[in-house]
Amino acid sequence: MIQYILECIAFQLLFLVIYDFFLKKETFFQWNRVYLIGTFVLSLVLPWVKIEAFKQQVPQTIARYPEYLWGLQNEAVVVQVQESVSWNLTWQEGVFYGGMLLASLFFILKIRQLYLLRKSGEKISYPLFTQIVIENSSIAFSFFKSIFIGDKVLKMKHDAIIAHELVHIKQRHTYDLLFFEFMRIVGWFNPLVYVYQNRISELHEFIADVQVSKEHKSDHYEQLLAQVFQTEHISFINQFFTQSLIKKRIIMLQKSKSKKVWQLKYLLLVPMVLGMLLYTSCEVDPKSDSKETIDSTSLKSSLEFSYAVVDEAPIFPGCEDAEDKRACFNEKIQQHIGKHFNYPQEAQDANIEGRVSVMFNINSEGIIENIKLRGPDKLLEDEVERIIKRLPKMTPGKNDGVAVNVPFSIPVQFKLDDGDDSDVEEELYLNEGDIPFAVVDEVPVFPGCEDAADKRTCFNEKMELHISKNFNYPKAAQEAGIQGRVSTMFMITSEGKIENIKMRGPDKLLENEVERIMKRLPNMTPGKQKGKAVNVPYSIPVTFKLKIEENQTSETGRMQVQGNLVNDGLKTYYKGKVSDELNMGIPGVDIIVQGTERAVISDFEGNFTIQIEEGKILKFEFEGLPSLNLKAKS
Repeated sequence: MIQYILECIAFQLLFLVIYDFFLKKETFFQWNRVYLIGTFVLSLVLPWVKIEAFKQQVPQTIARYPEYLWGLQNEAVVVQVQESVSWNLTWQEGVFYGGMLLASLFFILKIRQLYLLRKSGEKISYPLFTQIVIENSSIAFSFFKSIFIGDKVLKMKHDAIIAHELVHIKQRHTYDLLFFEFMRIVGWFNPLVYVYQNRISELHEFIADVQVSKEHKSDHYEQLLAQVFQTEHISFINQFFTQSLIKKRIIMLQKSKSKKVWQLKYLLLVPMVLGMLLYTSCEVDPKSDSKETIDSTSLKSSLEFSYAVVDEAPIFPGCEDAEDKRACFNEKIQQHIGKHFNYPQEAQDANIEGRVSVMFNINSEGIIENIKLRGPDKLLEDEVERIIKRLPKMTPGKNDGVAVNVPFSIPVQFKLDDGDDSDVEEELYLNEGDIPFAVVDEVPVFPGCEDAADKRTCFNEKMELHISKNFNYPKAAQEAGIQGRVSTMFMITSEGKIENIKMRGPDKLLENEVERIMKRLPNMTPGKQKGKAVNVPYSIPVTFKLKIEENQTSETGRMQVQGNLVNDGLKTYYKGKVSDELNMGIPGVDIIVQGTERAVISDFEGNFTIQIEEGKILKFEFEGLPSLNLKAKS
């Protein structure tokens, strides 16, 4: 939201610069009126517009944490929705809404001023307007179809004043001013709203003056303007006698009409808007070739001192005198999460729950930075990010007496209150119900496989049949000679639905085609583990191959694994990456410790971590590629 506000203000500033330097002194008053209102509305809309033809992929250069750092320490902080959730308001939100409230009160006071004037005045109805005569006053202004005029003005020649105010009424200038008045309430902090309202108010006077001067002699009209009269300070009404505007109005009346050729100045708006659209259409490319990780940045030294092994762990405020500062740190973190936790109402209404893994860096100055999140839904991730951003400044961790950066991770479990907490530990053990396809007790059942003797084999056959039936090699990819393997990974949820489809391939054209095919998969009978419906991740490669010449042979491809054993002091893990013959990570590979039921799947980058004893055999299985066995050794 802050980015949106800043973009709106920046666009408004550019529009106003063009107006003040190139358009303000011209006599194209109606054009300028459209320009001011139109550009203000454009500034509110443009940040949301994304033009496909203008889209540019901006490399993402933010450091990423290596896979093995996620979740090395700490049990999940389980937070449940409470019966009554307090309304948490940040100080920024408090200031924003407080400003809106004050601006609304000022607006109400202005309306009350008008109401009291109308109530105290003498009303005379005419076909086009209602005249309200104010006793012992020299005011003259219009509001909608009412003209407020002082009795002192009536004693002089006032027909020109009435004609002036009628122009405001006929051209509905009050609507323009009210629009900006409401924008002042919403954007009370934005000084450019006030500038816009001031500019449009000036234009209204110029427009009315030009119309009246055609019917009344200009010299008499200018003499009338030159007199000093009493005015009421109500910002959104058209006041005839405004001393600060009198000189400008007289100068504009004496000014020669602008030549039509100068209307070409409005074309300056075209490149300006195109530039803004180009800016707003740019987006970060998460698959950019700029694969900068923390290992390749200035943070590399900090990764040599992860929280588990750093000599002196960061100190949470209040833990300075604790005997076990690490334990105190973990306890304080959990207390902080519990204190500031607020289960998003929208997530509750949609029955969204699950674990959000969060990792952040406590830098060498003790400041929290580079927050990364993984969770089942953006609503939950945003809530965890809000909580972590409220962490206080720490005493930084040290290694060999030198302050260092220390990455820290902790999972936050969102759980709807079902009155039964007995299965919390089991859910954590089952990784929130995500069981690899290779080891789940009962695999998901593809429609048509209900009576099959081997449902696992039937599932794979039906999947290949579905891909073959719906396959359509994109014409643009054929013409560009694009081919290769697209690895796709998706979740078959505990309700049998296909969700969280991810693809990795040589080109977006091929990835889009695979995504289209996977979105057409039918609902399944969900997989089960120990009789309970669970989420089952599944992956399959789709190979796009242009016509093979007679002297060519098709390549099957192969898997390769890079990794090593890591001991955290309690358990031994094998941490590695599965890739293909082109060194591209393969997502969704089933990795099983042979002779056990222990299994994981590789993530979207092909990375994995699995607990294993040295000397045990790891089996790697992926549909469409030969299986691979690997002995875990140092």
